[in-house]
Amino acid sequence: MRNSKILAKLRAGQPIRIAMMGHYLPPFIAFAAAKGYDGIWLDLEHRPMDAREIQSLLAFFRQFDIDCMLRPPTTERGQLVRYFEDGASGLMMPHVSGVAMVRELVRKVKFPPIGDRGVEGRGFETNFALATGGDFNKLVEHARQETFLAVQIETLTALAEVEEIAATPGLDMLFVGPSDLSLRISQLPENERVSLDDVYRRVDAACRANGLAWGSMPRTIEQVKHLASLGARLHVWGNDQKILMEGITQTAAELDSLLNG
Repeated sequence: MRNSKILAKLRAGQPIRIAMMGHYLPPFIAFAAAKGYDGIWLDLEHRPMDAREIQSLLAFFRQFDIDCMLRPPTTERGQLVRYFEDGASGLMMPHVSGVAMVRELVRKVKFPPIGDRGVEGRGFETNFALATGGDFNKLVEHARQETFLAVQIETLTALAEVEEIAATPGLDMLFVGPSDLSLRISQLPENERVSLDDVYRRVDAACRANGLAWGSMPRTIEQVKHLASLGARLHVWGNDQKILMEGITQTAAELDSLLNG
């Protein structure tokens, strides 16, 4: 069974390098792994894929030894567990409404005694039971140590309860969703609004108190540096769509220069 590079960095107190993809691009997985990324955030909330496409991509993640941090489009227990059984290293749960939802997510995806996940043991997670010899205890212990749960702080309720959320047993990481959270903050009366930097500092304090890592979504390299200065350890930089657009823009300009110069 495969160990998580993201969790290894978290335990070592080191920065975590994460790329982001939302399209079926197996080479992107290989290239990110070759360039030293610890994981890729696979966005299935906004970019739909069918079950076989997801299983195929998870095989590429394991082939190139890089974590898949999968953002699901559902909170349905059976589907969340199947992502792990098919080889995902962790889940990034969007739009968390508060601590009660986080506790329920832990219950769904973590094995006892923390949660109530059921044992199956014959999926890609265990190399189809070849890695365990059918001993379910090996799967349970490995999943406890090498799979993770992250949640997104992007609602006002989640922000209000962030200290309780961070203290939830079984949770590993927090991620501030800046666009959704900013939208909701902007609807508050002016005297109740807070800045994103204030949010980041509050999240950082909650994570430090509970041994968690956190991150957000920077738009520029200056924002990457700024988030790091505030304590972020999850560094998401390298979006497949942005990289493709920048690449095709460069090659188009090169052709224009050659053909029209």
